[in-house]
Amino acid sequence: MGYRHSRDELLAAAVELVAEEGLISLTFGRLAKRVGISDRTVVYYFPNKDDLVRQVLLSFGAQLQHLLDEAFGTEPLRPDDLAARAWPLLTTPEADGTFAIFFELVGLASAGRSPFAELAPAFVEGWIDWLEPHLAVEAAERRDRALALVAVLDGLLLLRQVSGPDASAVAARRLGILA
Repeated sequence: MGYRHSRDELLAAAVELVAEEGLISLTFGRLAKRVGISDRTVVYYFPNKDDLVRQVLLSFGAQLQHLLDEAFGTEPLRPDDLAARAWPLLTTPEADGTFAIFFELVGLASAGRSPFAELAPAFVEGWIDWLEPHLAVEAAERRDRALALVAVLDGLLLLRQVSGPDASAVAARRLGILA
């Protein structure tokens, strides 16, 4: 007797659940109910909530990285050029949903909620590591420039989430990211 669902199917359902209802809604029980299986079956594929949340976040991150990889091309670029190429892709309705989840992760981590407090730093670190090779700067300053670029873009995206697209566009123009 085999299982009716695969790990990939459960992960896709978990991503859907988070996209619709947020990270805080992700529990074994809610995922099991959504798919029509028992909680124990979810545990077979994801041994703990940390693993499930991590996989969901990695799925959202992979979608964004794929999108940005296409925009950045294969050659490293100056930080300003990367920001200018990234900004239009990061300000779509689809990206807005992803960043709402990211900022929920950051908020839950800031409040000390587990597993988010443990996962958020690793998630941010992963983005910085991914960004570094895309930067056309001296190797000695690459990490610092990646940190700065993430800080600027995340700040603008937080402003977009809280104050709306017009406010973030004004700020992006002032910073020279948006013409």
